[in-house]
Amino acid sequence: MLGQYFYNQTMKKAVAVFGTLFNNMRIVRQGTGETRVPIAYGPRKKFLARIQADTVASTDASIAIKLPRMSFEITDISFDTGSKLNKFNKRCLPISGETAKTNVVNQSVPYTIGMQLNIYAKNQDDALQILEQILPTFAPEYTVAIKDMEGPGTATDVPIILTSTSIQDDYEGDFETRRTIIYTLDFTMKVRFAGGVSEGKVIRIVDTFFYSDTENRATLKTNNPTGEENVRITVDAGDEPPLDDSDTITTTFGFDHG
Repeated sequence: MLGQYFYNQTMKKAVAVFGTLFNNMRIVRQGTGETRVPIAYGPRKKFLARIQADTVASTDASIAIKLPRMSFEITDISFDTGSKLNKFNKRCLPISGETAKTNVVNQSVPYTIGMQLNIYAKNQDDALQILEQILPTFAPEYTVAIKDMEGPGTATDVPIILTSTSIQDDYEGDFETRRTIIYTLDFTMKVRFAGGVSEGKVIRIVDTFFYSDTENRATLKTNNPTGEENVRITVDAGDEPPLDDSDTITTTFGFDHG
C-alpha cells in the first residue's frame, strides 16, 4: 500500500534547472553587437519543421524562427542501480518551532534522466560561439544543488553529465532553401524521487538497563527484579533537533525502574 505522497515536483525542477543553465548564452556579430540566444523546451522535430517551413509566399517574416536559438527536451528516464540505497533508510527533517515531532521521509529512489540540448544556427560562427561557452563548463560533469528534492528543507547535489556531442549540416537544394546547422548535446541528470513523508516523534529520553548475573539470583533486588541499575539520558525540553554543543543533555544513574 502506498504511503502519504510528498509532491516535490522532481521532474519539473530538473527540467527548469537544466534550462536555466543555458538561458544566458550570447553571441557577438560584427556590426550588430551582442545578441542573446533564446532557449525553449520542445521536441527537436517541431523546431526543425518550423525552421524549414516555406515562408517565401508570406509577407510576415516573423513566422519563421530566428536563428540562432536552442531547444531542449527529455529523451529517456531509467532506474539508477549504481546509486541505490537501502529502501528502509529514513531521514528525519526538523519542523520549525516543534520539539516533540519531526518529518520522516523514506529513502529516495535514484533515477537517471536523459536530456538533449539542440543548437540551431545559420552559420558555423554563431553555432561555435554557443558551443564554446558550454563545453568548458562540463568536464564532463557539472553539479547543481536542487532544494526540496528529497523532502522539505533539503538540498540535493544533482550531477549533470555531458555524454556526447554531434553535428548535423544537411544543406541541399537551391539558394532559396534555408540552411540550418544543428549541434546536438546529450546529457544525463542524476535525480532522486522521494515520497512517503510522515510525522514522527523525537526521542528525548533514553533508558538503559544493566542486568545482573542471572545465575546468582540471591543478589536480585526485590523492588526491581528486571534490572540492577539504570542510566537515563534526557534532552532539555527547550532544545530542538538537530542537537549540537549548545543543547543540554542530562545523564542520571541509578534510576529506579521498579
